[in-house]
Amino acid sequence: MKDKVIKILVASHKEYKFPDDKMYIPIHVGAEGKKDLGYLKDNTGKNISIKNPNYCELTALYWAYHNLEDYDYIGLNHYRRYFTNKSFLEKIKNKDKFKLILTKEEILNIFEDSDIIVSSKQKLITKNVYTKYKQQHYIKDLDKCGEIIEEMFPDYYDSFNKVMKSKKLSICNMFIMKKEDFIEYCDWVFPILFELEKDIDMENYSVLQKRVFGFLSERLFNVWLDKKQLKECNLPILSLEHDSFKTICKKSYKRIMKIKS
Repeated sequence: MKDKVIKILVASHKEYKFPDDKMYIPIHVGAEGKKDLGYLKDNTGKNISIKNPNYCELTALYWAYHNLEDYDYIGLNHYRRYFTNKSFLEKIKNKDKFKLILTKEEILNIFEDSDIIVSSKQKLITKNVYTKYKQQHYIKDLDKCGEIIEEMFPDYYDSFNKVMKSKKLSICNMFIMKKEDFIEYCDWVFPILFELEKDIDMENYSVLQKRVFGFLSERLFNVWLDKKQLKECNLPILSLEHDSFKTICKKSYKRIMKIKS
């Protein structure tokens, strides 16, 4: 396992500090027509960089799908979000958050007993995945995704309905998985989104809502996971932004105190 090559793309759109480990590769998403940041760019080779305002971090995935070579495992993180397996106390004690980020050794150890690393499931309290999306976005787009899945990949339709009724969701399109699973996922998700793109009208969408394919793909990723039934290792997301990290720690502390009482 030690000779396995892991490449984790870190989606970024601005200059930022990144982990020293060469396994983590910053990639400038939406690089087309933008100032060169000195990172790997998503507008080389076969790409959809120009669609970044609608596809978000998926432009990095599409680039890797068609252009990345020589890897056994691939991942996607964000410039300020990474996986961690450190305990609550370790997070509190260690002021250097970069030391809390998942290492290659930890990843390989996880894959001894798991097929994929994804974010811990976000629990929805009062709404399910479908009604939550309806509350935040345009539900017609999610409905159309369901129709496309039923037509193009009918064996995934039961999983689509199951996820829509669920109250748990892995978010941020973050993962680490085997190369063959990554290729299979891309073979599945991009045809769905490209088919939807032919019919969707975003003329009156706000800048936020125009990120529609990024939002939808978070839900579709969970559909794919449900259908594949891979052995998941669910890890928390570590935010490098101070306030977010502080909030996460406070919530974790409150949970611990509640359990103890």
